[in-house]
Order: sequence, then C-alpha cells, then structure tokens
Amino acid sequence: MSEVQERAYGPSWFAATAVAARPRRRLAGDVDVDVCVVGASIAGLTAARELARRGWSVAVLEARHGGAAASTPHLGLVAPGFAEEIDRIVARVGADHARALWALSAAGAAQVRATIAETGMAGVLGAAGELIVQTVDDADSCRAYASQLAAFGADAEVWPTDRVRAALDSSAYFQAVHVRDAFLIHPLNYALGLAAAAEEAGARIFENARVTAIDGEGVRKRVESESGRVRAAHVVLAAADESGRLNPLLSGTTITLARHLAATAPLDEQLAACVGFSGLVSHRRPSLARYRAEGGRLLWASPLGLAQSPPLGFSRRVARQIAQLYPPLRGVAVTHAWTATATYAVHKMPQIGALAPGLWLAGAFGDHSVNTATMAGDLIARAISEGDDRWRLFSPYELVWAGGLLGKAVTMIALRGLRARTWIGGALARGARASRPPRSEIAAAVQASPPLSPAPAATAGEGAANVNIAAAPHAGRKPRRPAPPTAGKAARRARAPRAKSAAGAPVSKPNGHDKSGEAGDPGAG
Repeated sequence: MSEVQERAYGPSWFAATAVAARPRRRLAGDVDVDVCVVGASIAGLTAARELARRGWSVAVLEARHGGAAASTPHLGLVAPGFAEEIDRIVARVGADHARALWALSAAGAAQVRATIAETGMAGVLGAAGELIVQTVDDADSCRAYASQLAAFGADAEVWPTDRVRAALDSSAYFQAVHVRDAFLIHPLNYALGLAAAAEEAGARIFENARVTAIDGEGVRKRVESESGRVRAAHVVLAAADESGRLNPLLSGTTITLARHLAATAPLDEQLAACVGFSGLVSHRRPSLARYRAEGGRLLWASPLGLAQSPPLGFSRRVARQIAQLYPPLRGVAVTHAWTATATYAVHKMPQIGALAPGLWLAGAFGDHSVNTATMAGDLIARAISEGDDRWRLFSPYELVWAGGLLGKAVTMIALRGLRARTWIGGALARGARASRPPRSEIAAAVQASPPLSPAPAATAGEGAANVNIAAAPHAGRKPRRPAPPTAGKAARRARAPRAKSAAGAPVSKPNGHDKSGEAGDPGAG
C-alpha cells in the first residue's frame, strides 16, 4: 500500500500490508436509487452487494475511504457467535431462540468464506482455528464450555494442558477449547475486496461523502451529504460512529470501546519455537490479551478500554506482556501500534432491524463483528428485496440507553477494577443479575429443545403497520433513561418503550420473551 493509502487507513499493520485500494469519486449533485447505504462498513457493503446482485440500484455513502470502517479489534477472527455469552442469550430468550440466533451468526461466517472464494480475493484468507486458553487449572469449566459450544453446532474440542503447552510454550497456560470452524482473514483486504465486489454487482460507492442529515419521512427518503443528495426508497444505516448523530432514536444507545494493537518486528524461528498454533489465541479471562502469529510476527491486541489512542509506553508494555508469557521473546521490538474501535449496545447483541418503514439499522457488533456484520447486511438485503423478516429474531434486544457520561464512568471503573471477570454491560444497563443454570445444563437444554420455526415473511402491506427495530422505541422519543442505581438496592432494569403502529396501537412482538437479563463483559466475544 502506498504512503498516501497508509495515511488514509491509519498506521496499522493491516494497512501496511493491504492490497492497492481503488480511488472513488465524491458524491456531486443528486442521485436517485432504490437503496442508499450509509457507511462502507462490512455490514453496509454486504447489504449493497446482495441488493445489487438482485437487481436493485444502490448508492453507498462513506464519510472516509471505502473499507476504512472495517475495524480490526478482533484481529481478523471470523467465527460463529456474538459478543454476548451463550448462557446469557439462553437466559434471556430461551434455548430454541438462542439456537436460531446462533445459526444466523454461523451463516454469516460461512458467507464470508464463500464470498472470498467466489470473488477470488487476494491476500485475505488466513489460518484456521481459535484456541481459547485458560490461565487457571480448571478442566471441568473447560469441558463445560466446549460442550456448550458443541450444543450450538460449533466444531469445538478440549485440549488438555500438555497439548496446549506443546503448541504454546508457556507455563501460564492450562486447558483450552479449540474452535476448529473459526478462521482468520486480513480484515482490511476483505473490506476492500467486498467494496470491489459490490461495485462489480452494480452498486455505486462515493467516498468522502459525509452524511449530514436524513429525512426518513415519506415513500422517498432524502439523504443529504456535504456535496450532494441521494433520494431512495430505503436507507440502511451501517455507519456505527455516525448513526446516533443521524437519528435521535439511536443517540446514547451504544458505547464505543477500543483495543490498542501492535505488531512486532519479524521474529521468525524465535516465534515458531514459542507459538506453534497458527490461528488466534484468546484468553478465557477477557481482561487479558489475544494474539496471532502472522508472517513471522506476533500481532497483539490489548484488552478493551475507553482510550481512543495507544497510551504512552504502549509498545514497551506489549513487549513486557509478551515476555511474561514467552521469556525467550524478551526484548521484542514493536514496529506498528494502532487502535481499533468496537461499538456495543448495553446487551452486547447487534442492533438489526427497521427503525421505520424503509429505514434500516445494522450496527453494534462489538469486536465479534465480521460474521455478525455480514449476517446483518444479508438479513437487511433479504428483508428489502424478499420480505424476509428473520431480523425480527433480534426483537428481544432493544434500543437501550447506554448511560451517557455516567455510563462511560461506570465502564471505566469496571474495565480497570475487575480483572478476573469484568461485567461492563450489566453495570451500564442497571440490570439485576439473572440467575443462570450451569453451562452443562444449558447445553443439555439446547440439545433437547426443538428447532425454532422461522418467522413468516412480512407482506408489503404489513411493513408499514408493524414497525419494529429489533425493538424500536416510539417514533420521536428517545429510549427511556433508567434512573441511577440506589445504594443498597438492586439496580433497576433498563427497558425501551414499546413500538407503536401507525395507528398508535402498541405493536405486538413476534415473540413474548422476557426482556430481562444482564449484559456481560464486552471482552468475552
């Protein structure tokens, strides 16, 4: 990648090793299309490509450069699942519903692999597998976790301590769960390839086209940018950093966390002697790092935090942490340091659905984002083009206020103070801790439960009367802000108001699941 492109995409190792990016023009004047996608993120580009392939005219407006929104806190991991933990999903929506959600996430991961193969993307597909390692000796917990993943269809196996240490030469590790159907990609190259594939299908992508306002009223929506305007029947909000600014319903419903990342100088034989696993290594303790070996280097991701840029001495800190795990790598040099952000809703599940007729939302994927963003883009494309309403499976996960400045303060305290097990989402939501059965019981319940029947597709006439984002608040009203917790009492639940139909009557949910439940640690994804 050229020096100009590195400045455009940041100082990351992924930018330094990216394929050449195609320059795109800025929006000028008025454009009239079927669908306008705001944000050239993986979700936005997936929706644009899938709609264009079905014959719909599509314009994508990106505030920066195509693919720049493909953040990398996950280090390129693609795997089934969500940022939220399985047992909390089951506790909230039930085993059969949770299994249906998991199946959608797995389809998103499969679609990423299929897209890479179909388009022949260069420099994208990496090693297979994720190794989730334990830093405490607890074989029972490891087996229960693997059993839970397997109950949802994941290809997971337990590695005993001796096998783990044969692959990772560190006395800090004990048992691990090997997720064999996970795989790694070069996330920026994938986003650039996806943008090219969307254009090849017929979509138009405009760069440096920052959206200033959206008028979502009427049959034809208007999307205003600094240099032009797009009129469209459907608008897809897929720009995580911009959605709250562009739609008041979304303001304050998410919080942005960051991981600081680093790439070491080439280590070659030294690294191969210490790290013999080619996939992603993740810690069960979310307050610890994750890393992958790539091209003779070690790519390192710190725990989640609020700071949007690497702290002073970050490179030295990374070198110390690597040396603590692998003493032979003491004194390693760091050549690249950068920050990647991830947007979370309080409940740690994606925000997917219809805010109003023709106005769609795809966001809040956390740092378990490649598969979920792909899933979201495909679900919305199918909803627009085919009336497929499987996005309603996310209805129990509402637009919930994330706490504003107080929420950020609580998040910072939780991130800094709870090392063994942080639980940011629960503190933000003021939600009471839901009692959860052991993982082994959850796995057994999932295996015994019948599959969830797909929701019937909505007809064209139903779309306007049954307005529902994966739980949209009443039009024109911000999500309800929960009162601050009272000392000595259980925290109050955060609930969004029920959506209403055009006639003003409450809209019945496609399911009647209880909305209670706690969102856990964003680092567990």
